[in-house]
Amino acid sequence: MKKVSQGFTNAFAPQTLYVYGTYKADGTPNFGLFCWATYCFDEEHRFVACLCEDKLTRDRIRETGIFSASVVSEAMLKGADWCGNHPGYDTDKSAAILSHPGEKLHVPIPDDSPWSYELRVVKTLPLDEHGGAEIYICEFVNTLVDERLQDESLSFEEKMAIAAPVCTANWQYFKAGGPSLGGWGAFKDMKFKHQ
Repeated sequence: MKKVSQGFTNAFAPQTLYVYGTYKADGTPNFGLFCWATYCFDEEHRFVACLCEDKLTRDRIRETGIFSASVVSEAMLKGADWCGNHPGYDTDKSAAILSHPGEKLHVPIPDDSPWSYELRVVKTLPLDEHGGAEIYICEFVNTLVDERLQDESLSFEEKMAIAAPVCTANWQYFKAGGPSLGGWGAFKDMKFKHQ
């Protein structure tokens, strides 16, 4: 395969979509659509979220130190996309994504998300003093999952079909599920020509 150089793009780096949930000061649920998220280990497993630009979600996280991060399912994609394209400062997003309160923290949990974290920020790393970009390192206070995903008689592929998570790449949405290509270590005993 011939390679060519080009400028930066993350077009071929699929990312999981999340909606981050906070409550507005008046108690109304507010959701934003995000994909700059990952995990790390800092004394224990942590959730890592990067937010930039002026957003009500970021303002509320700064003020309260808590939020929910919920995997976007196919069932909630339209509402998540709508929330991601309307600023929370002057928009009521509670009808786009129906929700209920978290079990451990005062954060909204989307009804149609198969997997939601209730998170507390433990470290904030400022990145850009002009744009206000920040990385939040968060502790997992609680995880709420669709009870069907606890059925041990189902294969992980069947669970992925139930969860129907959505990912994004190149400004488009894609199904994250599909047949497994093999588990970690499935190819460890392969022999290659150069060996």
